[in-house]
Amino acid sequence: MKYAIQTFGCKVNQYESSAIGKAMTDRGFTLTEDYLTADIVIINSCSVTDNSDKKAEHLINKIKRSNPFSIVCLCGCFPQSFPERAKSLPADIIIGTEHKTALADTIMSFCENRARVENIPPRPVGKPYESYSYSDMEKTRAFIKIEDGCDRFCSYCIIPTARGSVRSRDLSDIVKETKFQVQMGHKEIVLVGINLSCYGIDMGLRLSDAVRAVADVDGVVRVRLSSLEPDMMDDREMKALSEIPKLCPHFHLALQSGCDDTLKRMNRRYTTEEYKGVVAGLRQLFPGCSITTDIMVGFAGETEEEFKATMDFVREIGFASMHVFTYSVRQGTAAAKRNDFVDKNTAARRYKEMTALAGKMKEEYFNSLIGKEFEVLIQKRESEDYANGLTPQYAPVRIYQSNAKKHDLIRVRIKNTNGAQFCVGEEIKYL
Repeated sequence: MKYAIQTFGCKVNQYESSAIGKAMTDRGFTLTEDYLTADIVIINSCSVTDNSDKKAEHLINKIKRSNPFSIVCLCGCFPQSFPERAKSLPADIIIGTEHKTALADTIMSFCENRARVENIPPRPVGKPYESYSYSDMEKTRAFIKIEDGCDRFCSYCIIPTARGSVRSRDLSDIVKETKFQVQMGHKEIVLVGINLSCYGIDMGLRLSDAVRAVADVDGVVRVRLSSLEPDMMDDREMKALSEIPKLCPHFHLALQSGCDDTLKRMNRRYTTEEYKGVVAGLRQLFPGCSITTDIMVGFAGETEEEFKATMDFVREIGFASMHVFTYSVRQGTAAAKRNDFVDKNTAARRYKEMTALAGKMKEEYFNSLIGKEFEVLIQKRESEDYANGLTPQYAPVRIYQSNAKKHDLIRVRIKNTNGAQFCVGEEIKYL
């Protein structure tokens, strides 16, 4: 039987989908990219926004219309957050964020008895970290999940409900998977989690302990971190991270808003001054590092003055890149109970303005790299004419007339840029 996996959302979901796929293949199922003709379709859902839920709903209905006899499995944050809404859909197997490791066995049982499965336990609290079998994601950089859950309950976010409390992965298991990924040819390891900064708080460790353990594995050339919470980056942790030479000098510090009043309504746990202090500390300890972020516009109660304050603040910080998105009401969150929502036209206009600023700032950052040299890790080639890669600072670089292949590490000098799209570099030497 053929199976397909459709993954929505974050790198954690991508990691988990890869492990699910390996379990399916190990049990004799064959992977296909054509989900409309597959015998089994696994939808690993996201629930960050209502639009994410709607995408999953639309896909399930589309698959069942096209192939009524297919087996559709819905798992992840959407059914965990909104179980009754998920159960109303024509999916055959519905589970939440737990038991993904057993999904392949659940599917095999369903193939025998065709009895609908609905298994969505309450929010995971006080439970151990659920380990997955190791799988090669077939990407240039290996993503390794080391943490699950979040206890912060930002007023706009449903993810703590979906993912449960913080659970950290044992260091020895992280090291074992790192060795596996190195054997698969990976030189860069990206550590991911639902709230990565909280790694270890349930076991007396810190994120820097995991970074150090991964960096100490022979064959690892670079270690990269996914999104971080600024208030968890205190002086001690930043100093500890700075003593790990293999750590990439790229820090994605989620900001959300550059206005203290807005941050307070969001239930974020820092002020703009504190955020600024973290950025200054990182730039002192990691000279030339890049700082990237997330910005939410149109949050409930956001005034023009507050929006302007955010625009001014991001200019002051000088981000290398920004992911801009518009606030989406999530039922079940504190913010959903407010009555001062920003109208859609105003939110759309602010999104457009912030996105334009983000593009300008990225172009300025790329221009600042001209004439400098970097070690570039080559990604999967998409053309015979050039190779694409990433600097340690996460700047995309295109090298024309290059024979470099995936996983090659090359010393490159930045010659120019293509606006805010990528940098153009020339080869100096292979490393």
